[in-house]
Amino acid sequence: MSSEHTPQRIVSLQPSATVILAAIGKLDRIVACTKYCADVCPEVVQSGRAIIADSWTAQSEEIVRARPDLVIAAVPYQEKAVTEILKSGARFLGLAPKTLADIYTDIATIAGIMGVVECGQQVITEMQQAIESVRSLVDDGIRPRVFCEEWGKPLIASQAWVAELVRAAGGEFVGTPGSSTSAESVLSEDPDVVVSAWCGAGDRVPLEKIIQQRGWNQMRAVRERRVYCIRDEFLNTPAPTLIQGLRALAAAIHPQRFPQPPGLRCINGHFPPE
Repeated sequence: MSSEHTPQRIVSLQPSATVILAAIGKLDRIVACTKYCADVCPEVVQSGRAIIADSWTAQSEEIVRARPDLVIAAVPYQEKAVTEILKSGARFLGLAPKTLADIYTDIATIAGIMGVVECGQQVITEMQQAIESVRSLVDDGIRPRVFCEEWGKPLIASQAWVAELVRAAGGEFVGTPGSSTSAESVLSEDPDVVVSAWCGAGDRVPLEKIIQQRGWNQMRAVRERRVYCIRDEFLNTPAPTLIQGLRALAAAIHPQRFPQPPGLRCINGHFPPE
């Protein structure tokens, strides 16, 4: 695709879009993005781009000020925010991935719009190979049961793509991905491993506090000190950064087989012996 037909000025309202653009070598096209994009892709701040509201709180004035020829946003949306994006008059690409296959499609779509189809396919292939590499080391039938949460109040299980990564990392996902649940329901499942990755919380989930508040002291995962926090960006950003989340999951589920990677924290700083 000729460069004159590809977007030159992109406003990214979601970290996943920013990460994908970076992965395909088009980060330079971003003229404005969100503070959450900066968390997962720090170089956007270093280059002096405008920091604006995200897909949930978008403001048309901020978007117009950046003079984009494409705005990329993704769920979760507020109806008001979508109205604000449309009011800006810029072309709008809205993403709503649920599974790894959806994420691969989003990467291919953005790469196609940017005229770098082969780069997009390379990113997808590298993600798939990384996932298969981990899967090959744990595919022996021993599958600890894992509860992953993306939010604490209300308690919400992680998305379907996280459930797929748990499976690839040698675990069995507990509960229904993306659904609200209760502390009592999770306790009744008595998972072997608990992983908290709260949206927007980085690696700051207060593990000890939530265990006390939820009455989880007798849960198997708690008794065996297998309660973890994984950095929000590594599990909740549907983009190539999920591979870092996969490695953190693998280390949490099978600590004897995988080294502790960045972005993984265990309750009380304790890790099972290797």
